[in-house]
Amino acid sequence: MKLDRPAFSYRSDSSVPPFSCGPLFAVMDAHCALCSRGASWIAHNDSAGEFTIIPMQSATGSALLAHYGLDPSDPVSWLYVEEGRAYSSLDAVMRIGRRLGGAWNFLSVFRVLPVCIQDALYRAVARNRYRLFGRSDLCSVPDPEVRKRLLA
Repeated sequence: MKLDRPAFSYRSDSSVPPFSCGPLFAVMDAHCALCSRGASWIAHNDSAGEFTIIPMQSATGSALLAHYGLDPSDPVSWLYVEEGRAYSSLDAVMRIGRRLGGAWNFLSVFRVLPVCIQDALYRAVARNRYRLFGRSDLCSVPDPEVRKRLLA
């Protein structure tokens, strides 16, 4: 779902620490194995090197989530920002797939579902992600492609 804020509004929010990254970034749970796999998926399919990954547990990640009205302690919270516009939920996942192109465009198949179903599906997976996929530490992932995109 698109979050209703002006483009690049986080830049004028004094509670968001200044940070530098490219035009695309995702704020995700650094302790979630599914999110770690997602970060790896992004890093290995982002041939243009446009994406930055920001752990939600970092000061920057937490402040960005709060800026967009998302709760950094809620497992459902994660954020994708593309050219200054913010998205969350399954919509964000589909947008990342479309941006990476190729086979990842298949994620767009979820667009046929009503937004309320998309959000419910996303929430169900997100709330159970530790039980279903386990825990991980994104910040200690040895993968060099992930590490070079990580803003910690």
